[in-house]
Amino acid sequence: MPEWKGKTRGGSLGYRIFIGLLKHCGLKAAYALLLLVVPYFVPFAPKATRASWWYWRNIHHKGRFASFCLLFKHYYRFGQIIIDKISAPSGYDKNFKYDFNDYERFLNVLNSGQGVVMIGAHFGHWELGGQFFGDYSKKINIVMYDAEYQKIKEQVEAAVGGRNYKVIPVNDDEMATIFNIKKALDNNEYVCFQGDRYINENKVLTHTFMGHEAKFPAGPFLIASRMHLPVVFYFSEKEDTHRYSFNFFFADPPKRSAEKKQEMQLLDQYVAVLEERMKVHPEQWFNFYKFWN
Repeated sequence: MPEWKGKTRGGSLGYRIFIGLLKHCGLKAAYALLLLVVPYFVPFAPKATRASWWYWRNIHHKGRFASFCLLFKHYYRFGQIIIDKISAPSGYDKNFKYDFNDYERFLNVLNSGQGVVMIGAHFGHWELGGQFFGDYSKKINIVMYDAEYQKIKEQVEAAVGGRNYKVIPVNDDEMATIFNIKKALDNNEYVCFQGDRYINENKVLTHTFMGHEAKFPAGPFLIASRMHLPVVFYFSEKEDTHRYSFNFFFADPPKRSAEKKQEMQLLDQYVAVLEERMKVHPEQWFNFYKFWN
């Protein structure tokens, strides 16, 4: 059974506290409160802490003392990015600066007059691009697990208003989800998946990732390979307190092959790019559960 159940940890009270602090005291005050919150999570979120400890010890091969210190850094960075998610569309975006890597080529893909499949990960601030792609944001559809979506929707939207992008929720009605994805792509819109989380154990692809075997959701890679549309791997990463980088990587179209299925060809490329980005910003890997087999 998958460790992740489609829900993101955190209660509505926590969101309300940080939203109120942002409104009345600003971004620095919200970051400062994290210094009090993070030590709570280390002992009182045991599953997440075990996953983070294993991550630092076995994926990045850190020593015990370094791994202990990195537990706090890992949680702190996660908290910062949640705050940024709320603050950027609330009018605090003037506090941030953004670097766009390979942006012109990315715009050429968006302007190609066809649908585009974008695949990211729970790494960095994957939602941030929906706020800063201008009119392109109106054609962005983010595929998100319904339990995760509903948990944060009410609190965040109450604070920041409507989103610039659309959400395609994933729920028990699988055919409805597929229909909405295909409809968006047929309308020459952009559909964004997160390629690193799954719920259905029977619909996964297995791949060596950072030296260990891991399972990835089959859906994004199957759809991308079947639709014969441009595929872009997209990551938004926090470079420092007030700077983000948007990084775009363009997948080679998969080819029919007796040796390797087309979805696995795309997964090969995705894993290679994600490994590269994780080595640059290891503390921005936000899957706090038993990800590797």
